[in-house]
Amino acid sequence: MRVSWKGVFPAVTTQLRADLSIDVAGTQRVVDALIRDGVNGVIALGTVGENNSLEYAEKAAVLGGILEVVNRRVPVIVGVSEYDTRRAVRCAQAAQKAGADGLMLLPPMVYVPTGAELAAHFRDVARLTALPIMLYNNPPAYRTTIDQAVLAELEPVENIVAIKESAPDTRRFTDFRNAFGDRYTLFAGLDDVALEALYLGAQGWVSGLTNAFPRESVELVAAFERGDHAKAQEIYRWFMPLLHLDAGHDLVQAIKLAEQVMGRGTEFVLPPRLPLAGERRAEVIAMVERAAATRPNLPHARAA
Repeated sequence: MRVSWKGVFPAVTTQLRADLSIDVAGTQRVVDALIRDGVNGVIALGTVGENNSLEYAEKAAVLGGILEVVNRRVPVIVGVSEYDTRRAVRCAQAAQKAGADGLMLLPPMVYVPTGAELAAHFRDVARLTALPIMLYNNPPAYRTTIDQAVLAELEPVENIVAIKESAPDTRRFTDFRNAFGDRYTLFAGLDDVALEALYLGAQGWVSGLTNAFPRESVELVAAFERGDHAKAQEIYRWFMPLLHLDAGHDLVQAIKLAEQVMGRGTEFVLPPRLPLAGERRAEVIAMVERAAATRPNLPHARAA
């Protein structure tokens, strides 16, 4: 199985009302604006989409709303982040039935599996869905590493097609290319090593801060792809203070606050997360306002 996934895929936020009820229409507005600003795909119900804080019915409502507004303009890849394999299979099959284009499959939550258990989890979910799957590796967040041994065991699984690599060690991109060639499509998953990942063979970028600055994110990748490395580095250096937010423990709150400052969404988050407060809130607002005031010159975004 081959996919044409490449470019910028923001991990979109799930919008909430002040009473913390799910705002499907607000989520649709956010996603539609991102597509109009030129993103190449969207990740629904990822970490930034607060997947693990949503009830099953809420996940279904959010996904349905996103698929409706996207209307096949770009691929929609759905996060599958569950405690065990049975729940993961249920969510994967529901996403397929709803019309998603692919899955972003995480390791089991809470329990830290062995390599054999991790491979079995991925293999069992893949076996029970026809959708192409992007595996999500984020050892700092999930205490589990998708290493070369796991990927070697999964090579025969045809619908496991991509890896979102969020480990801060960029050497892994080269190691994966050396070990597996083009068997797996590689995506940068950590915002503040995104350009390095592109240089090392990533075909795309699953991004958090794209939610606040989509046109700059799209142009960063476009400049790299057309060989305008000076422009890519200019954008990347301008963006870097904000990109560091994606590596923080409070990335969801920071990204949603950045969206709010830029007039693209709201900062409301589901407990136990709380909106940023005090010095941290003031720091993030100042960073976003500084970035907005100094944003680089860009060509017009493509039409959606």
